[in-house]
Amino acid sequence: MRRRRRAETLLCAALLTASAGCGSRLPENAFREATRPAAGPVKVGIIASATSPVGGDAFTGPGEGARAWFDVLNARGGLGGRPVEVVGCDDGGSGIGNNACVRRLLDEEKVFALVATTSLSYAGAPRVSRAGVPDIGGQPIGTAYDTYPHLYGIYGSQSPRDGKAPGWGGTLYGGTEVYRYFKREQGARSAAVVSYNQAASAGYARQITQGLRAEGYEVVPEQVDFALPDFRAVAADLKARGTDLVFDALDTHGNARLCEAMDAAGVRVTAKVTNVQNWDDRVPADFEDARACRNSLWVTGSSRNHADAADPAVAEFRAALAGKTLSQWQLEGWAAAMWFTDAARSCLPDLTRPCVERFMERPEPYTARGLLLPASFVPSPVPPAERRTCLSVARWQDGTGWVTQGGDMTRTCFEVPQLPYRP
Repeated sequence: MRRRRRAETLLCAALLTASAGCGSRLPENAFREATRPAAGPVKVGIIASATSPVGGDAFTGPGEGARAWFDVLNARGGLGGRPVEVVGCDDGGSGIGNNACVRRLLDEEKVFALVATTSLSYAGAPRVSRAGVPDIGGQPIGTAYDTYPHLYGIYGSQSPRDGKAPGWGGTLYGGTEVYRYFKREQGARSAAVVSYNQAASAGYARQITQGLRAEGYEVVPEQVDFALPDFRAVAADLKARGTDLVFDALDTHGNARLCEAMDAAGVRVTAKVTNVQNWDDRVPADFEDARACRNSLWVTGSSRNHADAADPAVAEFRAALAGKTLSQWQLEGWAAAMWFTDAARSCLPDLTRPCVERFMERPEPYTARGLLLPASFVPSPVPPAERRTCLSVARWQDGTGWVTQGGDMTRTCFEVPQLPYRP
């Protein structure tokens, strides 16, 4: 599941832009930083690709959630009486911009930690790691959080994170729990995988297809031209085949156009499965002209549905962001800031980076008061062949929004194989 979350987000970015990362060339002594924050406010940095080519609000959700948490925290007295000062930086979605943000936050602002990083191209990750600055609760858009020590992605990691290669010698592993869920709980037996004839899209489609076939599905590959996609032809084929599920390796715009074509052709499926980046309350606007299809939208993830207002932890999140269009990424940014706070509180009154990292690397999984599925950073020397994995599932319904499916996410679990892939 954790590998799937990263792959989905990376796909959305890769379809729209290509960024080149630039590594730092400074001498190693430039990375020696104090392990304690200076007197006064505790500074944390938030890096987001707010003005990336992907779109103005594509990467801002986690930072919004984290800032809301710190506002509430400061109103309650901060960390042992010290307020948390948030210093933001927009890297513009480029590797050069990301390196510039890392230099400014680490060298000029002297931040104690980074929180809820959401970067299209995290080129500055090696520098953050060498500086020993904890980066807590970042969105794993690339492979940095499965590669470098001192970086702690929001979903946890079993990878060795030795700074040499992602995963185990450059190979990552993903489970089949999503496909197992729809097979067992919804009776699905066939699935279409729609992709562009573009490298990132086609590669992710192959990953989905591999997982579906491992679970015994009949898989129908559907590929469209990236520049001039003919979604009507795809919809006609889906109707003729009577496919149960539709997965995609498309961007949000492509998803909406596919749904419109499905509605026009009268295609009805058990589920049109989307990803955590589209798990937000903009569905009526994004899928305005596809009423039937949008009401077949399902989403899976590793965090509690942000619409579950009856849950006390979710209710607190919703109250803090009242008036905003809510998203799952905001909730995960809120959880990231909570994670940092709990780690820092465990160290008071002597707040140091090594102490914070001891909390992050403890064997007990972290759940952010039930907002996250249990996450930890205990490395495994060998990749898992099989793993018990849980997932959060929700379905969109007009007039209600995202409705949780399958009961509590901590009980929607499957023992599934872990399939290898190279990012």
